[in-house]
Amino acid sequence: MTKSAQDLRVAALQTDLHWENPKANILSTERQMDVLNDSTDLIVLPEMWATGFSMKPDKIAMEWDDRWRTNPDQWPAPLQAMLRWSQEKNAAVVGSLSCKILRGKRYVNRCFFVSPTQGLEWYDKRHLFGFAGENDVYSAGGSSKNIEWRGWKLRLQICYDLRFPVFGRNQASNPYDVLIYVANWPKSRISAWKALVNARAIENQCYAIGVNRIGADGNGIAHNGCSLLLHPKGHALAESIEDESVWIQATLSAKELIDFRAKFPVLDDADSFEIKQTRSVQ
Repeated sequence: MTKSAQDLRVAALQTDLHWENPKANILSTERQMDVLNDSTDLIVLPEMWATGFSMKPDKIAMEWDDRWRTNPDQWPAPLQAMLRWSQEKNAAVVGSLSCKILRGKRYVNRCFFVSPTQGLEWYDKRHLFGFAGENDVYSAGGSSKNIEWRGWKLRLQICYDLRFPVFGRNQASNPYDVLIYVANWPKSRISAWKALVNARAIENQCYAIGVNRIGADGNGIAHNGCSLLLHPKGHALAESIEDESVWIQATLSAKELIDFRAKFPVLDDADSFEIKQTRSVQ
């Protein structure tokens, strides 16, 4: 975090998703954006917000070439929608999409960060959910990075990454300030979701954002949301109502984070890790 960083206003959208239907999800998210009247700096959408967590990327993935990064005219419709909302709200927009990488002929679950100035960053999901067969149809990402936005450093993560704390471990030498999880986390394991997002905030001494969907997906799996914005000490700044489409909003205090880390510098005592791939990244 830069010394000049101001407080960061966050709005996270918990919503139902139309199964494998990008057009319908763009329209429904558009309607949700229309009711977001408060000024904000960061908008966060669920995992695979345009399609739901589908294991049929050959059917639903948007085509993407990394060379299009600086040319929004070539961006697929879901990304263009994210850019439009970003510019309308003067806020960065974060959310993951199923992508077909044209140059590598592979599919990834990619979390995009879109800024009003057309700045584009992304993170590919590292931990693929083998229980659902995600590892059979998507390629794993190899690394993560900090994204700087309005004086803050953000770390993007996707759903199942939440269970693997070493991969997202904060470092005193280059700490991030906000850990973001976009998810389609099922109702049957929601107690783990709540506990793990809380743990990630505490152990990494950072704000944590966990955004989950609601409703049943195309496989009949129920989701009840329980989205939350957490303080570095672990208490909730905002929590959603279960099973309701809703915005949750909070202002993240730069001063509180700086003071807390200075007074209680736990990151200085953390273990160091060298992360090695246990499987090839295609």
